[in-house]
Amino acid sequence: MVRLSRAPLAAALLAALLTALPLAACSSSDRSGPSDDAASNGGGPDGGASGGGASGGGERAGAEGEPDGEPAGWWRPTAGLDWQWQLTGDLDLELPVDVYDIDAFEATAEDVAALHDRDVKVICYVNAGAWEDFRPDADAFPEELLGEGNGWPGERWLDIRALDALRPLLAERFDRCAAKGFDAVEPDLLDGYQNNTGFPLTADDQLAFNRMVAELAHERGLAVGLKNDLDQIPQLVGEFDFAVNEECAAHGECGLLTPFIEADKPVFHVEYELAPEEFCPETTPLGLSSLAKNWELDAWRATC
Repeated sequence: MVRLSRAPLAAALLAALLTALPLAACSSSDRSGPSDDAASNGGGPDGGASGGGASGGGERAGAEGEPDGEPAGWWRPTAGLDWQWQLTGDLDLELPVDVYDIDAFEATAEDVAALHDRDVKVICYVNAGAWEDFRPDADAFPEELLGEGNGWPGERWLDIRALDALRPLLAERFDRCAAKGFDAVEPDLLDGYQNNTGFPLTADDQLAFNRMVAELAHERGLAVGLKNDLDQIPQLVGEFDFAVNEECAAHGECGLLTPFIEADKPVFHVEYELAPEEFCPETTPLGLSSLAKNWELDAWRATC
């Protein structure tokens, strides 16, 4: 699901989301949300109560935009962390959680620093698989790489086969995350091959793109999460540091995420249409870090 940001299009996007909500409930593609052509394998909207200290191994890498030689390493989170995901509205930075997931463009370095002051790790939300016309770098994306709309206002799928063209564009976005001091990246829409993108994408195309995304993040000392793309978890779990999933309980897919838990890597999971009492009995035993959230991804949350 796209983040209706606090940016200029907020009001228009919110209205569109509210109109699209009934369809969104029927789609299993998270960020591909309300579109009818979303695949049934969990896609992605923009795609979180433990104490304030973030657990998990690794250390936060430096906040440089360009990597200088080999990074010292990146944060390696462990399964079971509590989290907050907020992409719209005024940020509430006071929740007693381990991890925040907030927007690359809307969040400031001061927001990240305030969370670090409480020993909270911070994930940088970036749309990797679709173009957004409301982002400041929108004009940098060549027209020939823009495909069909993905069901969210102002967004079009990207031709992920164009690795050479997309690499510097995504690198610049990840540099932005690193410069603000983020610990990790949540690259959205890593499952275009399962959707009507306007391009003949294959599973191999998706694997190549997702691996490039992971490499770009790690080169900058950032942990990286696999957003949805459940069918390719066996091939990618070793290259990603955590998973972010939308609506696996609603679509009966949560068991597909267990390779991350078995590797002691967290699965940050959200449901939009189910109440905690409906999904927690399933997801808690599996070890998922589960939340109920509004489609707007504002500050509201409910936990298991």
